This record gives sequence, structure tokens and C-alpha cells, in this order.
Amino acid sequence: MVLRIIKGIMGSGVSVDTVLSEQPLAPGGTLRGEVTFNGGDVDQKVESITLEFTALVEEDAKGAEHAATYHFFRAQVSGPFQLTAGTTHSVPFEVQTPWETPINTYNGRPLVGMKLGVSTELALDMAIDKGDLDPLTVEPLAAQTKALEALEALGFVLQEADLEAGTVSGSHMPFYQELEYWTGGEFSDKLPNLEMTFLTNASTTDVLLQTGNTGSLTAPGNDVYQRFTVPNDTTDDLTDQIRTQLEQLSQRRGVAG
Repeated sequence: MVLRIIKGIMGSGVSVDTVLSEQPLAPGGTLRGEVTFNGGDVDQKVESITLEFTALVEEDAKGAEHAATYHFFRAQVSGPFQLTAGTTHSVPFEVQTPWETPINTYNGRPLVGMKLGVSTELALDMAIDKGDLDPLTVEPLAAQTKALEALEALGFVLQEADLEAGTVSGSHMPFYQELEYWTGGEFSDKLPNLEMTFLTNASTTDVLLQTGNTGSLTAPGNDVYQRFTVPNDTTDDLTDQIRTQLEQLSQRRGVAG
């Protein structure tokens, strides 16, 4: 929940309270909530209310420690209305989140390194005010959960996650997520590390598996990774399928290295 004061014309104040409900949600899910305004000393004209989704993204080209805030989705939830002095006005909203929204929680635990949020942008008497961030919690789809469970079954340990600047083939996002693993089990001597990326649309999820120091998934000529597709609503155990993909990845890495 965000509570903030917007300074309007003639020194009056308008309080704005944004509440997000029904969290966590999954990629492609519906974010519901309500924005409530309390009028100040004078009448105000609200031009629009817009929700803006943001993420903290690593930009390697600008240095290993550099991160920037990316605004990756906007949705207007209200058009113009008149806010009478001293009155309260509430605007409920429903917004479908992008299918490629990154996840930042798994099994009820936050993923280390992930920062997602939603801010409320208020256009008031032709002035724009963008409030503080509401934290956004996004859990995996069924297909993503099955892939995560499969790597655990194969002995991999999830270390952290981050977002990297760049657009992977087949994606519409200006960044992609990397879930970073320590290797273990039968692949402890075959793969030095592992990074998994999800590319999701309305019906399927592509799972990308990458290992070694092969650079960004967007780097020209980088083809040392495995990519396969599963339905978003799958209930199948993906352990054998991912084992096969990792065996092929290990062989390709040997040829490439």
C-alpha cells in the first residue's frame, strides 16, 4: 500500500492511497486493486491515473555493478474526473500483467536479486506526479514451477536471479531474467554452472538453459544454449526432458570449448 500527498494548485493537498490485492500473481495474471483519493481544499480535475510496472535491470555494458530502473508496462486505469474538495473518490482497477513479467518468488520465498514494483502515476491539472513503488510479487506459472522442480530433482541449487538488459529472440521485453544455479548431482562434473531463462506467451513457455562463460543470450553468435517449449499449464514432470537438454548442452559446450 502507498499513501502519499499530492500538492495541487493553490497550495491544496490531495491524498492518494493505492492498494494492490490478490497477491501474489503469476505472469499473464490479473492485478486487481483500488486507488482512493481524498480531496483537498479546492476542486481538482484529475486527467488520468496510470499504473507503471518497473524492474531493476543489470546493464553490463555500463559496468558490472550498474543497474537501472526499467519501466516495462503501462496501463491507464482511469480517464478524467472531477475531484470535489473534501470528498473521497475511489477507482477500482483490473490490469492483465504481461506474459513475460519476470518471477520474483518461488515456494513462498523471494528470489534473491529481484526487485519488481508498481507505481501510480497521477495527472492532476496537467501536472504529472509519480508515487513511490508498491512491491509486486510474481510467482511462477505451472510450466515454470515444473522446470524449477526438475532442476532441484537433478541436484541443482538456485543461487539468485537477476534481469539482464537486452532482447532475446522471440521476446518483446527490453530485458530477460536469469535464474542462476550451482551445479550438483550427476552434472556436477559436466557443467560449471547453469542459468535458466523463461520466455512466455499466452499458451507456452520456452525454457532456455545456458552454461559456462558464453556471455549474454543476446550476444551475436552465442548459440551455446538449449531451448525447448512446454505448455503453460503442464502438469508433467520435466525432469527427464531437462536431463536430456542438459546432456546435449554439456556435449555442445565440449565441442564449443
